[in-house]
Amino acid sequence: MTRDEVSVRDVSALLSDDASSDRLSQEHVAALMPMVRRIVLARVGQHPSADDLVQEVLVRVLAALPRIEDGMLEPYAIVTARNVVASMWRDNDRQKRNLHRVVDLHPPERPDEQLVASEEQAAITHALSQLTARERETLLAHEVAGDDTRALASRAGSTAGAVAAQLNRTRARLRVEYLLALEQSEPPSEVCRPVLLALSSGDRRRQQAVDAGRHVLECDLCGRLSVPLLARGHQRQDTVQIPVSTDSDVVAARRAARELAARLTFSGTDLTILATAVSEVARNIVKFTDGGEVVVELVEDGGRKGVQVVARDAGPGIPDIDQAMADGYSTYGGLGIGLPGARRLMDEFAVVSQTGRGTTITMTMWCKEGQR
Repeated sequence: MTRDEVSVRDVSALLSDDASSDRLSQEHVAALMPMVRRIVLARVGQHPSADDLVQEVLVRVLAALPRIEDGMLEPYAIVTARNVVASMWRDNDRQKRNLHRVVDLHPPERPDEQLVASEEQAAITHALSQLTARERETLLAHEVAGDDTRALASRAGSTAGAVAAQLNRTRARLRVEYLLALEQSEPPSEVCRPVLLALSSGDRRRQQAVDAGRHVLECDLCGRLSVPLLARGHQRQDTVQIPVSTDSDVVAARRAARELAARLTFSGTDLTILATAVSEVARNIVKFTDGGEVVVELVEDGGRKGVQVVARDAGPGIPDIDQAMADGYSTYGGLGIGLPGARRLMDEFAVVSQTGRGTTITMTMWCKEGQR
């Protein structure tokens, strides 16, 4: 017995025998099964409900036998099959549209979510309390009430630029105090807050003035907090920061510098030269210190575009910079070009070092006139 014959038997069992079965026999309905199946499969493919739809069409045809005129059985079955399939798709679409009414699409609340929220709220409250009354008033008026800098300047008898600068300083301080509150720690030295504020504000000159790069390498607390504070600036695509402590980090620093510089139409030769210089300063960090970092940044000055590389560490320092920069001098007998070679490769090169405090090397390569 074929599947179509089984289907007809199952459907006919659902209906009681009546006069209609005398006019249109079960054999006539069975003959419609291949056609109905083709119509259904053409519209739903291998949908799991395909067989159910065929059964539904047959049930409706059998139920309508008393009303079907002679010669109209096949057209009626075709129209019924199309309507049944269309009804299924409409029902599915309606269920999808209303799924949000019966299913909670929001993830379940974590057990510690309320605790985390309360800790963050407490940290924000504490951070606001560390601001002066004027700083709080100006910040809230700008962020909450929506007052622009001109309106704030008019009330304060100042200028819009001065108010904007004050807001930037206030936000920077608020971020620092918020992170300190979350850490539930007081800075271990009086240098920490100035360093963190310089990092939070993105003030490069101030960072250099307080020697922020060296400090974050020496201070565990500031090292941790520098990550979220610098994340805002590091999201820019023109700066890459690479921690360096192993040989694989040297490779990573070289690759990062090359990829970033490639955006400025440097020639292939210049990219190789830059990568070589970065390798040398990064290798010095690995050889002579417990670790440091290399920061590669796209820079612009007076219409010139270039790449600046800053390699810093908190190692033993260089006792005699003049000797270290002399041609042919090598402290470890390696095959590298040494600092003198790196200096010759780059357009600008500067070394600042203090015995027992660490070394910072800053070098820059500018795009040639025809490469801009």
